[in-house]
Amino acid sequence: MRRRTLIASASAALAAPALRPAAAQPAPTRAETLLLVQEYGPNSLDMQGIGSSQPVNGVALNCYDRLVRYKRVALPGEGNGSTFDITSLEPELAESWQEASDGMSCTFRLREARFHSGRPVAAKDVKWSLDRAVSIGGFATTQMNAGSLEKPEQFVALDDRTFRVDYVRKDKLTLPNLGVTIPFVFDSELAIRNGGGDPWAKEWLKNNVAGSGAFRVEAFRPGTETIYVRNDDWKSGPLPSLRRVIARDIPSPSTRRALIERGDTDISYGLPPKDFKDLAEARRVKVVGVPVPNAIWYVALNATTGPFTDVRLRQAVAWALPYEAIMQASLFGRGVPMWGALGGPTTAWPQPFPYSTNLARARELVQQAAPGGVTTSLLFDAGSGTIAEPMAVLVKEALAPIGINVELSKIPGANFRGELNKKTAPMVINRFGGWLDWPDYFFFWNYHGNNSIFNIASYQNPAMDRLIDAARFAADADTYAGAVKGFIGLAEQEVPMIPIAQPLHDVAMQRSIGGYQFWPCREPDFRFLTKG
Repeated sequence: MRRRTLIASASAALAAPALRPAAAQPAPTRAETLLLVQEYGPNSLDMQGIGSSQPVNGVALNCYDRLVRYKRVALPGEGNGSTFDITSLEPELAESWQEASDGMSCTFRLREARFHSGRPVAAKDVKWSLDRAVSIGGFATTQMNAGSLEKPEQFVALDDRTFRVDYVRKDKLTLPNLGVTIPFVFDSELAIRNGGGDPWAKEWLKNNVAGSGAFRVEAFRPGTETIYVRNDDWKSGPLPSLRRVIARDIPSPSTRRALIERGDTDISYGLPPKDFKDLAEARRVKVVGVPVPNAIWYVALNATTGPFTDVRLRQAVAWALPYEAIMQASLFGRGVPMWGALGGPTTAWPQPFPYSTNLARARELVQQAAPGGVTTSLLFDAGSGTIAEPMAVLVKEALAPIGINVELSKIPGANFRGELNKKTAPMVINRFGGWLDWPDYFFFWNYHGNNSIFNIASYQNPAMDRLIDAARFAADADTYAGAVKGFIGLAEQEVPMIPIAQPLHDVAMQRSIGGYQFWPCREPDFRFLTKG
């Protein structure tokens, strides 16, 4: 895309009619308008809807309110923005809250706020929204369940501005789970009125926003762009300095890189690691890289079927992986190493495992378990090919000398999750990140025998399950620490998953951009961004 084309289209968007009458609000200036380029944008406007893509989190974040949000914490380095403290909550739609003395409920007092429609926000809207989240199915309901938010009976509208959540059990994840993007609050009357008889208005909300958040969607063109305009009546935080955001979808990473380097766009996410490395070293634009909490790139080894049911072969792979070569050739250093630990497990997660490249040890284990060698296959996601493909090639090359011959299978991104759900792949390269930053939360999704969604290694071990459950519901710090060290130590020994690196979430922006905010959903928060 040529520079004059992008500028012309941005100018056209600036000239588009605002949601309010022109006499009431002058058109946003360039200093009040942010131009963002990304690989792909939202495929829906409803993050609770089944099949919603990752960028739909950004719609939920900016256009809707939640009861609470996490406390913002400054990132190291001047002007780099903020990350968050998941253990400390701040008001968003709720101006205050109080847990009951028995620890089995929490009552929220709602601030005086209005939806984009002009209707006052009421407790009945919060109830409808959380009822919907626990009932609609798919990822939204699974995420709610992860914090013991499981059934509509838990949500009680006491009066217009008072709302209560009743707990089914004492769970440290319940209140933090209200701060992720999923439990956002809809204008329930507007949704029901336009739902066409569907009690959750699923089809209508795919293409319409019914929120009270800091921004509205002015234009939604899937595959092309999404345009946001500020809600000047927003009451759940300081009014954003940006009045318009143009989020443009540009699949080509080289084009996105050229646009940010030339100054033709303000901010860009989702470039390959090499581009972020080059941009950071050139220092013409600002690159902020945040280690993604509770996230790793890893190799999963099927513990239920195929050759890796033998733990010695899983350990052999862990000793054979070329960790440093992968870090440089695949991630270009944009990550935190997860190998070569000295000493026993700690309560941190992610943390390095005690494996490093030792081909002699790996070869010895293969000779014990499969003297004639092994032929197997390795799946990876074509949609993450800039990272996963060189990683897969290096794994294949490293395992051949120890007697494990690997065939590579590149799966189209649209089909990758379906292939994983079959639980038949012997080896998989994958990345997982858990929104709630506790080790037992990560292990619940990836190691617990009762979880069939993300436990792609099909790992089944009752001892592991007991340790994960003990940590999640531990009554004291010592019990919790003992359980966490126990399940991490067991994972190091059993290695159904071999950590490679904790990824960085990188963003490139012009040096005039301030107020960057990193959240668990990893989507841009326009509410705090400033320009110039």
